[in-house]
Amino acid sequence: MNNRLKIPCQKEKLRDVRSFVENFLRQHGISEIEAGEMVLAVDEVCANLMIHSHQCNPKKHIGVQINITKADEVQFEISDYGVGFNFCRYKEPSLEDIIKEKKKGGVGLILVRRIMDTMEFIRKANRNVYRMAKKVEIS
Repeated sequence: MNNRLKIPCQKEKLRDVRSFVENFLRQHGISEIEAGEMVLAVDEVCANLMIHSHQCNPKKHIGVQINITKADEVQFEISDYGVGFNFCRYKEPSLEDIIKEKKKGGVGLILVRRIMDTMEFIRKANRNVYRMAKKVEIS
């Protein structure tokens, strides 16, 4: 099965990202609950990149790659050439502050951190690489 996807930065293309990740994980025996969590995390990172780094410009693209290691770890690599955002340095606001300020957003990266076991950001020349991994049970 193909483990790479390249998509234009259009919010309506997030459906393709979710399908790609879900299909890949299901074909590798990942439980529905774990697959759903990882789909949510990848969708959130891709949506943030499309909206904040690329202003939903369909001429810009994001790459998504998935691998499963021999140690039953699912690894995601999301890459782009936009404005980099080091999500590892992101200071998580308290949920109380989000509620007090009546923010409509701000919880996506909190969810990603809770879902994934590891996250890293790498800047290579003008390319941004967002790596995330989660240990899973494969049936």
